[in-house]
Amino acid sequence: MSAITIDLLTQAVMPGGASCLTSVTELEPAAGPHASVAPAKFASPDPRDKKGTYAYEHRYLDGEARTVVLIDSKQSQLNRCEAALAQAVTDGHPVLSRMPRVVVSYDRDGLGEEYSDLTLPHRVFDGHIRAGTVDGQPVTQLAAYRAIRNASPANARALLDASPVSLIFGCWDSSRSARQGRWRSALTGEIVGFCADDRPTSKGGARVDPVGMQVQLGEADLKALADRQRSELSAKNYKSTMAAAAKAKGKPVSASMLGLGGIPPSLEALAGVACQPIIRAHVLSFATLRQIRFGAGPDGDAACRALLAALALNALARSDAELYLRANCDLRERGLAAVEIDQRGGKRLSLEPLCIEAADTLLSEALAEAERAAGVSWAGPALRVAGDPAIVAGAVAEDENGEG
Repeated sequence: MSAITIDLLTQAVMPGGASCLTSVTELEPAAGPHASVAPAKFASPDPRDKKGTYAYEHRYLDGEARTVVLIDSKQSQLNRCEAALAQAVTDGHPVLSRMPRVVVSYDRDGLGEEYSDLTLPHRVFDGHIRAGTVDGQPVTQLAAYRAIRNASPANARALLDASPVSLIFGCWDSSRSARQGRWRSALTGEIVGFCADDRPTSKGGARVDPVGMQVQLGEADLKALADRQRSELSAKNYKSTMAAAAKAKGKPVSASMLGLGGIPPSLEALAGVACQPIIRAHVLSFATLRQIRFGAGPDGDAACRALLAALALNALARSDAELYLRANCDLRERGLAAVEIDQRGGKRLSLEPLCIEAADTLLSEALAEAERAAGVSWAGPALRVAGDPAIVAGAVAEDENGEG
């Protein structure tokens, strides 16, 4: 197998280069083949179904059409890549901490909070950024931010210098009246499990309260209990508790809404799914990167694209090293990732899987070449934005309006 080098990436992002690099890993339940896993759960199309549902599709395996369940979606896999980069930035990684990014700051209850294009859902075009200010001036009126929004595949230098992650993970300036930036992700990936059928079953659940399976309180006691916790209760929980107390009319009522008492066993949750095999697959599209130019000439543009490719692979190496998905979905690798780069005409070149250390070396080399050939400079946050206080004041938990 060949190593992934800066020369390989540079050749791939030049005209006529490779179409894509793929990384495919077979996974299995950490508890063993007898165990089930909890796939990604989605809202059911039936509003009466409060349990949610799983996403089933049909895929080919060894030439046979089979049923798969989506364990982790493309969007979720990219979010995990972003989270891995964000953690490295927080940890003060010598290269990634210098990566250009746009940061939004809020003050919530006297505590400072920071969010960036690595954590905000719409990346550099996110509403939190657009609603903020810099030195009292609206962000949308800043020349630097207008340049970011005006970036195009013909010259994306302003976007590269401010938010390279937006170019590799994709973004859409959907709220703009004209010249909406639409950048497809150069990196994609998912985890699917091949399963027997697409009929989800239910599993049992219960809660035991050692004090008592039922805690019944009168109106005054229930209201007093809710009032003592009001500052830490959600508005919805407090309102429902007070409503239940008001309906008591002198009779004791259950305090279960405040987490008191037990829950009898019942089949009210989706069960796990038995899968074999489980496949994690990622694609880095060099064809996508080749559509972008940066006003640095052929060699400089290639160096910028290679830097983006190295950043994407670094994020992937870090994300793949953390098989952390959700409760009841602990997975482990059955073997090394099978990494390939196509050489056109049906030919493939097998590559060594990237570990974090090798990915760091590759990124450092790509950055040095982009600095030399295109004048790229990584010096940390390109834009620091003060968030609108009204937004953080109006933020509520996802279930406050009966949603989520």
